[in-house]
Amino acid sequence: MQKCYLGIDIGSISTKGVIIDEKNRIIASEYLYTEGSPINAVKRLIAKLKEQLNLNYYQVVSVGTTGSARKLIGTILNASIIKNEITAHAIGTTSIYPDVRTIFEIGGQDSKIIILENGIVTDYAMNTLCAAGTGSFLSSQAKRLGIEVEEFGPIALTSKNPTNIAARCTVFAESDLVHKAQIGHKKEDIIAGLCKAVVTNYLNNVGKGKRIKAPIVFQGGVSKNIGVIKAFEDVTGQTITVDKNSHLMGALGVAILAHKSQIERPFTFDIEDINFETKGIECHGCANNCEIICVSRNNQIIDSWGNRCERGKIMEHN
Repeated sequence: MQKCYLGIDIGSISTKGVIIDEKNRIIASEYLYTEGSPINAVKRLIAKLKEQLNLNYYQVVSVGTTGSARKLIGTILNASIIKNEITAHAIGTTSIYPDVRTIFEIGGQDSKIIILENGIVTDYAMNTLCAAGTGSFLSSQAKRLGIEVEEFGPIALTSKNPTNIAARCTVFAESDLVHKAQIGHKKEDIIAGLCKAVVTNYLNNVGKGKRIKAPIVFQGGVSKNIGVIKAFEDVTGQTITVDKNSHLMGALGVAILAHKSQIERPFTFDIEDINFETKGIECHGCANNCEIICVSRNNQIIDSWGNRCERGKIMEHN
């Protein structure tokens, strides 16, 4: 049997998974929507990956998780390694583009920038407060304009005179969009303006104060939007590289980290019929009143966290 490694990047909007071989080559991958349930999303993801893998030839020996639900999913899958998104995205990107110096990443509800020197992260920033520079913002505006978000990029490229859209926040951008449409701006110009607004918001907030240097790699779901890519190139004056697997870089990175960890915990894919539940318990053992998160498998607690002192730890395992 050949050893392989599973990496899962689970966020609020989408869940991504890759399986890599001993040479860190992707041999299976999947992208789907989280739909508000990380546990169910991962069950669906695992089923899809299982269909792609020859289980008579490959054995997953290590699992890594990243993303906003990394701790929960790492517990459920008995992961060998659980890492933050910055580390995972940096590792995944440098495995393909070792000379990268700036990583732009825009997802469904958050975005980040990573600055590297000689393959080492030297600075980063994340934005989780305003959605004006994210995929959910573009999706909502596409719906408002009556088009599919997948059509955004091609339509934006037809614009000769992009509309200036206020990019300070979602509320201002939406009201400005309505106003510009009402006074007669062409749809393609408004769409191109929205792409530029996403870039302006990103650079003025997430990228504020950062020394952006080429080579630049753009990833995350929004990197599939060619209108946003062009807007980034127009504003920065640099070529923007987008990999065919740009939406999978976090999952790839944490799969590589699982490989590097040399911690082997064979994974069987048989989690579909297992009942996982999470429950919040408020500890009254001291003035902290910590919320303890307990994870159960078939009604048996397998892990818990959230306590800030030993009183909570004792309580949660009784």
